[in-house]
Amino acid sequence: MDTVERIGISLEKDLLGLFDEMIKKQGYQNRSEAIRDLIRIRLSEETLKNPKAHAVAAVCLVYNHHSTSLMEKLTELQHSRLLQTVCSTHVHLDHHNCLEMIVLKGKIEDINKTAENLISIKGVKLGKINFVPAE
Repeated sequence: MDTVERIGISLEKDLLGLFDEMIKKQGYQNRSEAIRDLIRIRLSEETLKNPKAHAVAAVCLVYNHHSTSLMEKLTELQHSRLLQTVCSTHVHLDHHNCLEMIVLKGKIEDINKTAENLISIKGVKLGKINFVPAE
């Protein structure tokens, strides 16, 4: 188990009040865990700036499933990047639209390239990439 060190910080009362309101809304039991999470988030943002860093990403695509050969192109691209593709999930949103969530892993630059190829396929209405550092 990691050794825990105690530190002290000084905050203006107004800032602390806003912080306490925020962490209460988010369900934190104490300030320490909220501060630890804020530090983790900031450190992960720094990691994600490095294109050589390893990460996992969820690529979410919304598309009309009636689009000609779109499903085949999505499948083909995932199979060609098999070492990067961890899994995919298909959700029927309505009669015409589907959501495909594809989980990729690898270097950020490689994930970005694959995700951009997926998002740019004709028929994809909207695409979004969400990264999490894997180091």
